[in-house]
Amino acid sequence: MKHPGITRCGNVEFRWGERTFVMGIINLSPDSFAGDGVTEPEAVVAQARRFVSQGADILDIGGESTRPGSSPISAAEEIKRVAPIIERLASEVTVPLSIDTGKPEVARQALEAGATMINDEWGLKRDKRLARLAAEKNTPLILMSNQRDKGSYDARIKRDTAFYNDVIGEVTASLRQSLELALKLGVGRENIILDPGIGFGKTWQQDLEIVRRLKELRELGRPILIGPSRKSFIGLALGLPASERVEGTAAAIAIGVAEGADIVRVHDVPEMVRVCRMSDAIIRSSPYQARGEL
Repeated sequence: MKHPGITRCGNVEFRWGERTFVMGIINLSPDSFAGDGVTEPEAVVAQARRFVSQGADILDIGGESTRPGSSPISAAEEIKRVAPIIERLASEVTVPLSIDTGKPEVARQALEAGATMINDEWGLKRDKRLARLAAEKNTPLILMSNQRDKGSYDARIKRDTAFYNDVIGEVTASLRQSLELALKLGVGRENIILDPGIGFGKTWQQDLEIVRRLKELRELGRPILIGPSRKSFIGLALGLPASERVEGTAAAIAIGVAEGADIVRVHDVPEMVRVCRMSDAIIRSSPYQARGEL
């Protein structure tokens, strides 16, 4: 299958298929599941600079926790958390800044502050105005397959055996629906990135299956982002808390890269940059050292 070409993000070009790109997580929420939330501006800027120096290609900035059971915050509060940080980082780092939000008013303020990518964890299910905004601004848009709106695992499995038996079929259908809606609303195909939504409304066994069968999502013809970092499926598979999931994350990412991931979204940037570079060296014959990148 033909690789999905090039996506331009601000002054940066992502040439899909040449290597794996690393997205570093900048979490401005105090109640992150991974315990990595940073709210003091100087500490956030220091973390962002460190991530870039360690090899991050994109910084994904979010102001609202997405952990299960978290309390929602208002758009005004989310803007208050993210806009000043994005405005400052836009003048201090050279990599693209992504805004991780499901609210179009937050995304608009973030883009005006200097973000150049939108990451919608609901894949336009909550608010399709995000697609209109991405089209208006000619901005790359990440669309995720999120099954949390389908209710609890047990209730969903009882009424929907197809989802239980074929999670990839469900995720593919969900992403295709989001992709087609985005195109209908004017987003350029070259600007759409797809995320299967590891940890968002799936059982831990299904999350493992998504990583194992990631290559099947290639039929959608767009670059694939995965976010396994420190997720509960690693904890349940290994019996470890979030603080001890680095190696499990590395295994998921290495296999994800082998199965066709184009972007990995991570907390532990230096470790996962090395995992991606080694995986690329094996899979894509991409020797970073020989190109003077180490």
